[in-house]
Amino acid sequence: MTTAAIIIFGYFFLFFLLGTMLRNNGVVDVGWGLGFVVTAWLLLLLHPPLTLARATMTLLITLWGLRLFAHILRRNLGKPEDFRYAAFRRAWGRWVVPRAFLQVYMLQGVFMYLISLPVILTVGVSAPANPLLFGLGLAVFACGFAFEAVGDVQLRTFLRDPNNRGKLMTGGMWRYTRHPNYFGEATMWWGIFLIAVSGGASLLTALSPITITLLLLFVSGVPLLEKSMKNRPGYAAYAAQTSVFFPWFPKKEASK
Repeated sequence: MTTAAIIIFGYFFLFFLLGTMLRNNGVVDVGWGLGFVVTAWLLLLLHPPLTLARATMTLLITLWGLRLFAHILRRNLGKPEDFRYAAFRRAWGRWVVPRAFLQVYMLQGVFMYLISLPVILTVGVSAPANPLLFGLGLAVFACGFAFEAVGDVQLRTFLRDPNNRGKLMTGGMWRYTRHPNYFGEATMWWGIFLIAVSGGASLLTALSPITITLLLLFVSGVPLLEKSMKNRPGYAAYAAQTSVFFPWFPKKEASK
């Protein structure tokens, strides 16, 4: 939908201006969750009718997006540019501004558009919600939100203890998956997809959870964090016992 594309382009263009002015393209991470909230609300206000599925998705995305915005803002505030964007800045040299515009801000805009398909493709759809799919979607979203929110709190508590400096987080949610927050985020979008379909959206909305799941598993989530974890003491044993993404009971240590 053109309206969604304009909203998302304008949103990321503003963050591009802010990041360029601050010489810190890491601001795009702070704006990620909030962008979904802005898009969902503007589409709801500009394009009636209001249906149960659309209202519910907007509220759930608001809950998720504002929590993520606050979490990343708290984590990044007052800190230098994230190492990923700092590496891009060094590699791109004098072309950093145009390349950041295209490869950081606009690329994330494309991903945001794809992931926002549940709210985009329910515009103009007024079918009553299928109660079974709607209830299932709520349950799946709640499961994902619990993994992401609780996992983030547990990690923040762990990192605050100076005795844990340089150590791996292996307790709590991390006992069952090495990336509970990433699993939770992907799961939430599968729940939103089910709610959208319950309200009459086409199966094309499946591109939303598929996109975020593939991004987290193979591009911007798990691979980058795994790379940073590999040099920490105990990683090999932890990785051998703990599922990388989907939660499962830890494997027993092999007998010596």
